[in-house]
Formats: sequence, C-alpha cells, structure tokens
Amino acid sequence: MGQALCICSRSSILIENKRYYFIQKLDEGGFSYVDLVEGAQDGRFYALKRILCHDREGRQEAQTEVEMHRLFSHPNILSLAGHAFVERGGKSEAWLLLPYISKGSLWTVLEKLRDKSSFMPESRILHILQGICAGLNAIHDKGYAHRDLKPTNVLLEEDDRPLLMDLGSMNKARIEVRGTREAMTVQDWAAQRCTISYRAPELFTVESHCIIDEHTDIWSLGCVLYCMMMLEGPYDLVFQKGDSVALAVQNPVTIPQPCRYSQGLQTLLSSIMVPNPQERPDINWVLDQTQHLLSQARSTDANVV
Repeated sequence: MGQALCICSRSSILIENKRYYFIQKLDEGGFSYVDLVEGAQDGRFYALKRILCHDREGRQEAQTEVEMHRLFSHPNILSLAGHAFVERGGKSEAWLLLPYISKGSLWTVLEKLRDKSSFMPESRILHILQGICAGLNAIHDKGYAHRDLKPTNVLLEEDDRPLLMDLGSMNKARIEVRGTREAMTVQDWAAQRCTISYRAPELFTVESHCIIDEHTDIWSLGCVLYCMMMLEGPYDLVFQKGDSVALAVQNPVTIPQPCRYSQGLQTLLSSIMVPNPQERPDINWVLDQTQHLLSQARSTDANVV
C-alpha cells in the first residue's frame, strides 16, 4: 500500500513517494471529492479522488475499488495511477489517483449537444458504444459486473475513446439469492449503489430464489445507448416527475417515432432493453452487432462524402 503524507504546504501531497501539486477542485459528491493535481515529476494532470471512510466498512469499500482498478489494464477502463490511505484530523480518507480526462464524461458531451438542439451522428454513437462494450466485456470476462453503468461514469478521450470509471459498485457478476433475507440484502444494496434510472428491473424487486448476474449491466448499457440517441435516459423523466421507475422498467422500452437513426440501431436497442434478464443478450453478442452496424454506418458515411 502506498504511503501518503501531507507536507508543509497544503498545496502539495505525496502519493507512493511521488509529489503532486493541488491545482483546483473539480467535483464534490456525497462521500467523495475530486481535485485536479499535477505530477511534480511528469508534469501531467491527474484527478485525485478523495473518498471519506467513515468506518471500517467504508475503508473496505474504498480498498475494493482500488483492487477492482488493479484487476484491469484495458484501453476502455480507467487506470489507477496510484493510491493511499490517509488519516487527517481523526478521519480516514482513501486517495485514488486517476488520469485526468479534460473532455469530461459522456453525459457532459450529451448535455452540450442538447443545449445546441443538436444530435449525435449514428457512426459516433456506435464508435462510443463499441468501446463501452469492449470495457464491459473485459469486466465480465473476469467474472465481475460494473453495476452502475451510466453516462456520467463513462469518460471520453479526445478521440471519443470511452473509459469506464467509478468501479466502486463492482462485485462478482453472479449472485445467488437463497431466501427472502438475502433478496432484501441485494435489493437494499442495489438501492444504495445502482443509480435508479439506469437500474435493471430485477434489482428493484429481487426474488427470494434467483440468480442476479451480469445481465444487469446489459440493461444499463441499453439505457446509455438510448441516452446517446435521445440525449436523455429512458427513465430520467419518469424519475424527475416522481413516478415509479420500478413500474416503468417492467415494460419493454418505447423508442419515440419518428426516429432519425437506422432500423438496425433501433433493433439493437430493443434487443438489449428487455425486462426479463434471461432474454437479454450477453456482451459478446452486443459487441458483434455494434461492430457490424458500425462498419455499415462508416461505409454509408463514405458514400455520402
């Protein structure tokens, strides 16, 4: 574990024996803060995620997030540059040093398009979707599930290469539920850790004898695809109006018509967003379909040019 040490100037920190200078605050959540820092040795910018650990359980969760990052070295999963656990003023903090992506999240990009009354071209949607699928595929291959896939948890590099981030909700892909108590435990965990408007139907009312698996990510992936097409999530409005998302997700997704996108893309979305997890495809199938549609879209673009 890397040792961290605050030194005289509050604007400078050490993580794993490397010095970083504080530049500015970037973001603030319920239990975490994100600061922009600069590496003294390499001059690179990093996002320093500081997680407040209120108890042993909180510290363990932060440790799990570190371990999840360490599991992967993949072009579509955000890497971890360093970490440390720090005691400050009687409080424990976990520091995760991550590459800084100046373009921001997929959600930021979609918001800008919406503000301009613009839209995302089909080939761009498919390019980003392909990268998200590749990252998810790597996670599923190792026997894990992301559990909180949404546009704010996808960063975009300058070339639109997506990076899956916020691995704090990740856990084993296959969860066997035996009995009502276990079902309630999973349901309560999902209510805390899986964003409501991107949460799979089977996590709202967990059956007392069932298997929860990586198909929860496929549903969330469908919600992300819908969001790229419509510039808002399929259940964002339901949630904002105070209506029941749990009820809304029991029905197959409705694609507003007329739709500017190809029938192929609409069919892909409908195939992913199926309320019954057993009827949802796996990530390999989605990746294959995406690549096929992408090659079609690129040849169409070339013909148009």
